[in-house]
Amino acid sequence: MRRVAARYIAGETLPEALDRLADLARRGHPGIIDVLGEGISDEREARAVATNYTEAASAVASRRLDCYVSVKPTHVGLNISEDLAFELYARIAKHCQGLGLFLRVEMEDHPTTDGTLRVFERLRREHANVGIVLQSRLFRTIDDIDRLARGPLDVRMVKGIYLEPAAIAHTDPIRIREAYVQCVQKLVGRGAKLSLATHDEHLAESCIGILKAAGRATDSYEFQVLLGVREELWARWSAEGHRVRVYVPYGPDWRAYSLRRMKKNPQIVGHVMRKMFSFR
Repeated sequence: MRRVAARYIAGETLPEALDRLADLARRGHPGIIDVLGEGISDEREARAVATNYTEAASAVASRRLDCYVSVKPTHVGLNISEDLAFELYARIAKHCQGLGLFLRVEMEDHPTTDGTLRVFERLRREHANVGIVLQSRLFRTIDDIDRLARGPLDVRMVKGIYLEPAAIAHTDPIRIREAYVQCVQKLVGRGAKLSLATHDEHLAESCIGILKAAGRATDSYEFQVLLGVREELWARWSAEGHRVRVYVPYGPDWRAYSLRRMKKNPQIVGHVMRKMFSFR
């Protein structure tokens, strides 16, 4: 498991994550910093997580890295209460704003979707430096875009890593891809700033076509990719003039994240086993 994790995480400590971000910057890639963890059920622990994030943001700013902060709602107490999650997100957002940094509210599995969107809407009324994640896998997302309040909107569009019930979510990869394109079309119509989080080059081509047809400049969107995944795509998109930002998670709570990556991409297990046993 640790060998698998090494592919996807920067390490267990903040200095390791900062070094990885600096290396990516030298290669021309801005970053996203994420402290691994979710599902917090103790308020003191949630408050400690918020402190970890403000410390990470300060460290990013002190090293003048092009990087923003991304936080899962249940990591800052959404499972305890929406008010607590809002309080801690607002604390992080205010701290980031003072440093000139952006904050992304992440999206988790479907039981948390309503609460996450309510917290996000409260945040964006008070803080201009916050954005949201939306998942094309969920049937509801296309309507959620319409329900979001008017005004500036910054969205990371993802397919969705959580395996959801077929009654509420697309399970066929083709339908998930089609829904992604439909969501992008609607978000472009709303004038949203977009982050296209994908490693699917065919999907990327469809989205670029939509953006070009709408006359969108390249600084109105970017690709976002996972550390350790398909770096040949990063190089290709960068060469074509697209900004490619890399998601850099770190922390001791790496096991659950790695398991999700393995479920999404099972061939990695074979790759790791070949490395372990030196198969050629």
